[in-house]
Amino acid sequence: MYIKKILLLIVAITLVAGSIFSYTVYNKIFDPNTSFTEETKEVLIPTGSSFYDVVAKVSPFIKDVESFSWLAKKKGYATRVKPGKYLLVKGSNNNELISNLRSRNIPIKISFNNQERLENLAGRIAQQIETDSISLLNVFKEEAFLTEAGFNLNTALSMYIPNSYQVFWNISAEGFRNKMLKEYKHFWNDKRVKKAQNIGLKPVEVITLASIVHKETVKASERPRVAGVYMNRLKKGMKLDADPTVIYAIKKSSNNWKRVIRRVLRKDLKLVHPYNTYKNKGLPPGPIAMPDISAIDAVLNYENHNYFYFVADVEKFGYHKFSKNLRQHNNYSSKYHKWVNSKGIKR
Repeated sequence: MYIKKILLLIVAITLVAGSIFSYTVYNKIFDPNTSFTEETKEVLIPTGSSFYDVVAKVSPFIKDVESFSWLAKKKGYATRVKPGKYLLVKGSNNNELISNLRSRNIPIKISFNNQERLENLAGRIAQQIETDSISLLNVFKEEAFLTEAGFNLNTALSMYIPNSYQVFWNISAEGFRNKMLKEYKHFWNDKRVKKAQNIGLKPVEVITLASIVHKETVKASERPRVAGVYMNRLKKGMKLDADPTVIYAIKKSSNNWKRVIRRVLRKDLKLVHPYNTYKNKGLPPGPIAMPDISAIDAVLNYENHNYFYFVADVEKFGYHKFSKNLRQHNNYSSKYHKWVNSKGIKR
């Protein structure tokens, strides 16, 4: 009888202990374990992070680090950390937190526009994703890739169409570059390629001309007309005589890309340089900047007219005066230069 009581007591104690243990385990797994009041918290896990790095990242946002670590080890996450951007949701339990960190890498939206060089583009992208600018620039300039993709160092910037894109924060430099090539091919669909063929230009040449058009006017509505001027000059075998190419040539020859040039002088037009379209016929070797899509489409859909010249309009700022002949252009140009001189703009 005495032994039976002892056995019953042992069973009772075991059941209670088991219940307590089960309750404790249940709480470790399913009790809410966040400590922030916002709806979500963003966590960036760099490539190569250890589980201890993850704990350091999430510990400011959870109440019980010990239970989180315990379950992470039980579920095998501690040895299979994945880099990326993750969101911790308010009120999540450990099971939900670990599931998010293990399998819900969230894409981010990146954007870029009007970059002047690959170096500028690499810097802009590096501000938005994990990869550093040097790694990006190296793959942007990789000779084997450029040759296979149909570009060279002068035209490489053409591949990057300014827009917003979704990528993973931890995308590699090569992964980003390859995605941009896919986007480039997607942008140059059959319709755009056919338009380029109809005007006698290759896609890269369209972008090169569009970069000049983009620099000439900020007014999207005026870009097809400006593009028409340059197409008229190309058809006639005239030099483009585009001031933005001279500015680019000055910067490139001096390797001073921070230089601000508000006025092109006569002596500048004499600069012997492949990008100076006052000295060389045809298009420059590549784009002088990254043109907006509106500028690219302006070239593809350029305005048919008889204008060969244009100069800034001093009465309607931001726009230009267009001329069919040099006499009329010189008249408008004289007014523009008088205005520039009156403002004291010497360079």
